[in-house]
Amino acid sequence: MATHTKAFGTQATDAPLLEMTIERRAIGAKDIEIDILYCGVCHSDLHTARNDWGFTSYPAVPGHEIVGRVTSVGSEVTNFKVGDLAGVGCIVDSCHTCDSCKKDLEQYCLTGFTGTYNSPDKHLGGMTYGGYSEKVVVEEHFVLKVPTNLDLAAVAPLLCAGITTWSPLRHWKVTKGSKVAVVGLGGLGHMAIKLAKGLGAEVTLFSRTPDKEKDALDLGADAVIISTDDNQMKSVAGKFDVIIDTVPYVHDINPYIATLGISGTLVLVGYLGALEPMLQTVPMILGRKAVAGSVIGGIAETQEMLDFCGKHNIVSEIEIIKMQDINEAYERMLKSDVRYRFVIDMASLKE
Repeated sequence: MATHTKAFGTQATDAPLLEMTIERRAIGAKDIEIDILYCGVCHSDLHTARNDWGFTSYPAVPGHEIVGRVTSVGSEVTNFKVGDLAGVGCIVDSCHTCDSCKKDLEQYCLTGFTGTYNSPDKHLGGMTYGGYSEKVVVEEHFVLKVPTNLDLAAVAPLLCAGITTWSPLRHWKVTKGSKVAVVGLGGLGHMAIKLAKGLGAEVTLFSRTPDKEKDALDLGADAVIISTDDNQMKSVAGKFDVIIDTVPYVHDINPYIATLGISGTLVLVGYLGALEPMLQTVPMILGRKAVAGSVIGGIAETQEMLDFCGKHNIVSEIEIIKMQDINEAYERMLKSDVRYRFVIDMASLKE
């Protein structure tokens, strides 16, 4: 039997997020129920709440950076027990049978993965509801083990910002001695620096403004290049093996292509849409350079990232907020007024 639980969500594009009651499904044989302790706040949450992408179904309850404690398990669950720490990221279901799913690439499920929120809910009908809530019920395959040595609140953003940057770093085989650049220093960018550094790479931040320099170096970057300074850009021509571009809006990527080495790749993880100005292919063809895209990561890869972070003591830089302050947090996010991720202490929802 489904149960009711307290949540925070919105009823319309221009409506604030307010407390509401939602349904969670009864626990099936393979399901895990998690009491949510912390939930990170992602730009996708804001885009969904305000229907920026044009496909939000209301009511909408965002949140896909979930850390909590297991309160109940189904009869066929083998990897978790009551009391364990658990994480849930952006995916709560997929077909399990397509070529992508068989390769642990659920994020590229050929029938489309089920998102943690605003995806068709095959169990209850309607749409899935995210982590801005007291609890969640998720199939075991999509639940992650959280390292017990890390700050739990600061683990939450690893489940989106972390895996979104880890996946391309691993796919393009970043290792000790690799030369990696990161474009943009926000929720994604700061994790890209930490993870690339953890993998042993030499890391450079591209920034439009000098005021990010100290932060970048504090996070582990080896150098900062001001992308609006032609001389600085020329100084790194042909240098990088991989560039992780985290900028979430349309921007000119041609200047960055010039900084790729032979066979280098620029990976877009932040921006969805047409490139303007157009991509100039001459340097790509003459240097076997590539522009690629990447989205989140599969479950096995996410677990690998969490284990790596546990081993290397890597977490996000966060500001903890109460659930009741989420509307103000969204406004601050629009102004980039957060270093570098808001995380909701879900105890505030129980008050």
